Amino acid sequence: MMVTVGITGGIGSGKSTVCDVWSGMGGYVLNADELAKELMVNDQEIRRQLVNIFGEQTYTESGALNRTYLAKEAFQKGRVRELNAIVHPRMPAAVKKHMRAAEEQGFEVGIYEAALLLESRQLDFFDYLVLVLADEEKRLRWVRQRDGTSVGEVQDRIDKQRDYAKAENQVDIVIRNEGTLEELKEKAADVFRGFLAVRDMR
Repeated sequence: MMVTVGITGGIGSGKSTVCDVWSGMGGYVLNADELAKELMVNDQEIRRQLVNIFGEQTYTESGALNRTYLAKEAFQKGRVRELNAIVHPRMPAAVKKHMRAAEEQGFEVGIYEAALLLESRQLDFFDYLVLVLADEEKRLRWVRQRDGTSVGEVQDRIDKQRDYAKAENQVDIVIRNEGTLEELKEKAADVFRGFLAVRDMR
């Protein structure tokens, strides 16, 4: 059986880097944001609810998701909870569907990357929960370099997230992003080799 892993961490913590390493080592990585976008395009019930709540402009005349409009409605107008209430209940089934397909394709490790992992309804599905932690200064610097945003903008995004440092007792593995990028990648590789060892023992 495939080893299933849920990974989380704050913005700029390095979890995407960890996932890139794991993908490069043969893991299947499913990103929660990308999955949510997929559902908003392909799930007919979600489409119906989004139109009912946010209006016909949620989709273009060709049927494509109007991401600019929806982002403005949800994030700029403080309606994120309404959006999440529509999409999140259908995420667990979608995650399991993707993981089953990955296992059938021969993947030995399936990874689900989600900022709100610990708030989800599907923690029992995963064999391991992983948390990536980095200090705030490192996170501020990294996100500013990546997105070209100001300190204030990044700080605001960090402040809106939970305090991940207080979530250590909720996970099985903590990866501390305290050094260089190469050191983070090596830590990630060591953890992945552990998952493969568990898979080999099954």
